Amino acid sequence: MPMTSPAILPTKGLADQLTGSFWRRPRLLLLLLITPPLLWLGVVYLGSLAALLLQSFYSIDEFSGVVKEEFTLKTYAELFRAQNLDIIIRTVVMATAVTLACAVLAFPIAYFAARYAKGPWKAAFYLGVMLPLWSSYLVKVYAWKLILAKEGILGWAAEGTGTGFIIDGILSIPGLEGSSLSTSPFGTFLVFVYIWLPYMILPMQAALERVPNSMLEASADLGATRSQTFRTVILPLALPGVIAGSIFTFSLTLGDYIIPQIVGDSSRFIGLTVYQLQGTAGNTPLAAAFAVVPILIMLVYLSLAKRAGAFDAL
Repeated sequence: MPMTSPAILPTKGLADQLTGSFWRRPRLLLLLLITPPLLWLGVVYLGSLAALLLQSFYSIDEFSGVVKEEFTLKTYAELFRAQNLDIIIRTVVMATAVTLACAVLAFPIAYFAARYAKGPWKAAFYLGVMLPLWSSYLVKVYAWKLILAKEGILGWAAEGTGTGFIIDGILSIPGLEGSSLSTSPFGTFLVFVYIWLPYMILPMQAALERVPNSMLEASADLGATRSQTFRTVILPLALPGVIAGSIFTFSLTLGDYIIPQIVGDSSRFIGLTVYQLQGTAGNTPLAAAFAVVPILIMLVYLSLAKRAGAFDAL
């Protein structure tokens, strides 16, 4: 009977050894995978927020302009001055108005896409919503400044159709005054709505996709009208998507500083104030204190949104 020699396996390379180690120790592989993002989150993101919070407890010498690195609440007290409190209120009101307008405009679009658009129409919907996001943010803002200008296409169309009185009526409303829409708070509002509208449509459409047809059929079988079905079935089930979209529109409006700087009457918002205090005035502590305000507002807002189940629609 012939003798058989034992099989000689090839020497394992470094890659094979690492693969074997990871297979035997799955927790080691998990640790290696999550360490880089955790370092980024902990050092870069949370570290910068901690530095920001620390800066907000400093103060600035009004005569020399030198930052005094001494713990004090004086900087936060300055937020309650009339001019600073007015900036905070103006920003929150604008963010709320933009969020409500986006919700009203986005709902019928999202409902049509979720319930009726099929095949190519669904692809056209996603393309139409996503396409504006592919263009430059600054280009879109400056384009709207030209559209809303007194000599812009909107003014030209209003003059040609005899509807210029509508624009004049808007510009005569107290708080919305301006020589044109491009220099009016209403113009700022319009640009905000246009820029952030896709961030409201997509979560809302995702939530409406989850509404089962069986519930709509059951509502009809029980004798409910379309309006009753909308109020009692569709709207409650779509509300998490509305709240999820509002997280984006509300927070992005709170922190934006480019749109108010280009379009509108140069009224100061929180984002623009932080930019000016940090870059021009050199008042880093007050800029940091202003930056903490939207963080606190969003923490409260996110806690309420979580209770409403908004994160299930993200």
